[in-house]
Amino acid sequence: MHKTLIKSILSAMAPMNDVTVCGWIRTRRDGKGVTFLELNDGSCLTNLQCVVDADTEAARGLGDHGTGAAVKVCGELVPSPGKGQRWEVRATAIEVFGGADPAVYPLQKKRHSDEFLRTIAHLRARTNKYSATFRIRSRAATAIRTYFESEGFYEVHCPVLTGSDCEGAGEMFRVTTLPPGEKDLSKDFFNRACNLTVSGQLEAEALAMGLGRVYSFGTTFRAENSNTPRHAAEFLMVEPEMAFADLSDLMELAENLVHHVTDYVLTQCEEDVSLFDRFVEKGLIDRLKIIAEQPFARITYGEAIDILVKSGREFVFPVTYGVDLQTEHERYLAEEHFGKATIVTDYPRNIKAFYMRNNDDGETVAAMDVLVPRIGELIGGSQREERLDLLQHRIIELGQQLSDYDWYLDLRRYGTNPHAGFGLGFERLIMMLTGIANIRDVIPFPRTPGNLEF
Repeated sequence: MHKTLIKSILSAMAPMNDVTVCGWIRTRRDGKGVTFLELNDGSCLTNLQCVVDADTEAARGLGDHGTGAAVKVCGELVPSPGKGQRWEVRATAIEVFGGADPAVYPLQKKRHSDEFLRTIAHLRARTNKYSATFRIRSRAATAIRTYFESEGFYEVHCPVLTGSDCEGAGEMFRVTTLPPGEKDLSKDFFNRACNLTVSGQLEAEALAMGLGRVYSFGTTFRAENSNTPRHAAEFLMVEPEMAFADLSDLMELAENLVHHVTDYVLTQCEEDVSLFDRFVEKGLIDRLKIIAEQPFARITYGEAIDILVKSGREFVFPVTYGVDLQTEHERYLAEEHFGKATIVTDYPRNIKAFYMRNNDDGETVAAMDVLVPRIGELIGGSQREERLDLLQHRIIELGQQLSDYDWYLDLRRYGTNPHAGFGLGFERLIMMLTGIANIRDVIPFPRTPGNLEF
């Protein structure tokens, strides 16, 4: 089917005698002897106005179809006398592919609540807010891949089905072919317990030990029964791993990645980001420019605790050395104290995962979190423990079985070296880029406790 995207039509340099566009009718206005259609095909935020004169072939093709109908419009691209629009199409022919009964079509109104739109997630991409969200999501993914490509990373694909628990949290979805009530795992498909992965980190580490620099960009799962605006059961993680690298290299990688992606989206999605700046979070563009342009603040965990204690703020979760930082603490540091993205390093070892490298003080690990305004933690990572004896000791200390990680320990037995990596929550990145406050609204079809529709 020959057609031109509306995005291309709107950027045309001169009138055209013969154009064909396809899309969904956003609005229909009938005047004396003329009908005005606002058409959108998802290629951009702005609608294209199509003018349909009465008693013409185009008018007969349109009939009484209105909002929600999918149509093809053929006609002439001419300068528009209307305010705020450069071009419009004078329709000569219209074909209706599919109508939308106005008595039941749920997107008749211009504004709907986010809560309502979550109940019709299969249709919400036709609204301005969500089409803009998903375009930004696509561009951000492109920016991530182009950045890693430019830095010599290879994209790898880690398994979704796993027999290990990377985080040691136990909040994993079990996968089984056993009938209900059967508990003998030797009869299961893999002859052992199988779960959906919470992270591709361990496998990415193994691949980095041969390829040098890798990253995975895949779906991960958490069976955490948490109904908060920041948690989902299914989400994407960006997980780079670097051989022959330390914590300093990792911080530089994380900061440069966030700079690049933010700048890319500001440049490539200007119209969509402006929508969120006007209607979702005032000042979003200025905040994103700070993230894109200014160096990140860098402090240790101990310094962060001192800042929080001396702030005079009464936090819901009291602050003492040794507690894990909560979102309210992270946001205070990034939003109020520093006013920009902040990297916190050297956390107490007893609140971090087994694979993080022990510092020489014996009390902290070479970990780092990137905190950004409004979101809190965006990235969490560390230099990995490359010393076999210390890694074995830590696994045992946490009550886990060495046999479960035998292949992982092989990476320390054969050619071990300093290496580092992090995980970036892709949906939190989109929340940062759009100002959207609920993770359910940056995922096309969110999976949360009790929600498995679509």
